[in-house]
Amino acid sequence: MEVKAWTYEEFPEFAREVEGAKIIETTGDEVGVLYMHDVEYANVSGTALHLQILVPFSRNENFDYLGEQSFKKPCVVFVQGSAWMQQYVYMKVGEMAPLAKKGYVCAIVEYRHSGIASFPAQAVDTGNAIRFLKKNCRRFGIDPDRMVVAGDSSGGHTAMWTAMLHNDNEPTNLYPGISADIRGVVNYYGSTSVMAPDSNPQTVNHCLPDSPEGMVMGGKNLLENPELARALSVECNIDNETVLPPVLIFHGTKDRTVNCEGSVILFQKLRETGHDVQLYLIKGADHGGAEFWTDKVIGIVDEFIRTKCFA
Repeated sequence: MEVKAWTYEEFPEFAREVEGAKIIETTGDEVGVLYMHDVEYANVSGTALHLQILVPFSRNENFDYLGEQSFKKPCVVFVQGSAWMQQYVYMKVGEMAPLAKKGYVCAIVEYRHSGIASFPAQAVDTGNAIRFLKKNCRRFGIDPDRMVVAGDSSGGHTAMWTAMLHNDNEPTNLYPGISADIRGVVNYYGSTSVMAPDSNPQTVNHCLPDSPEGMVMGGKNLLENPELARALSVECNIDNETVLPPVLIFHGTKDRTVNCEGSVILFQKLRETGHDVQLYLIKGADHGGAEFWTDKVIGIVDEFIRTKCFA
C-alpha cells in the first residue's frame, strides 16, 4: 500500500476474512461527544470566565479540532446551579452528554459569583457567553439561530433572567452587534422567587444579608428591602409586555432546597400573561438528582426544543 495523505473515500477498506473475528456494521451516522474544557469566553475586571463545551460528532460530520466545522447544530447553553456562589462547572458534564448525543452542542457557563458581583451580573455573563458562541459558531459547529438557555436551581433563575434582559445595547455587552436573544428556556427547579418565607425551606437565614439571596443582592437584608426581593424574583418582573421565548419548567415535589411552589407560581404567572410555558412536576424528586436526567426527561426537553422553540 502506498504511503500518502489518503482521503477517507479513496482509502481501501480492510476486507480480508479473519477467522474468529466478528464484524460490527456501521453507517457513519453514529454519534459521539467531544469535550472541550475551559474555553475562555470573557475576562471581566481580571476574572476569566469559561465554558465547558460538548460537541456531538459522527464520521459523516467529522469534527475539525483546529478549523471550522462543516455542520451547524442547535445549542443548549446551560447554567450550573450554585446558590449564585462559585460554581463547580464540571458537575453536570456527564448529565449533559446524553442531550449532546441528541444532536445539541452543549455549553456550560461559568459566571461571576455573588462573592465578586451582584445580580444581574450572572445573567449578564450568561448573555455574553451566548454572544461569544454566536460569534464563534463555526468553530464549535453551532447554528446561531437555534440556541436555547437552560439552568438548574440558581442557574434556572439565571436562565430566566438571561432570556428577559434584552440588554444588547448596554455597555455590558462585550460583543457589540451580536444579540444574546435565544429561542427557549429550560428551567430545572429554578430558585426563581424569594417572596415567600418558605421559598427556600432549609435556608434558615432566608433573605438575610448572609443568605444566598442576600449575598447575590450585594449582602443586603431583603426583609428590610422588599423592593430588592421583588427585583430578584422572576415572577414579579413579568407582565403581558415581557418578551420571552417558550419556557419549560421541571420541579421535584419533595424539593427541600427550593420550594416547588415557586415554580408553580412562575408557571401560573406566565400562563396568565399569555406566555408559552410547560410545567412538569417530578413526583418524589428532591432538589436535583437522577430523576431529572432520565431518558424520558431528556426526550421531553428534546421535543420541547424542536417543536416549540424551533418551530
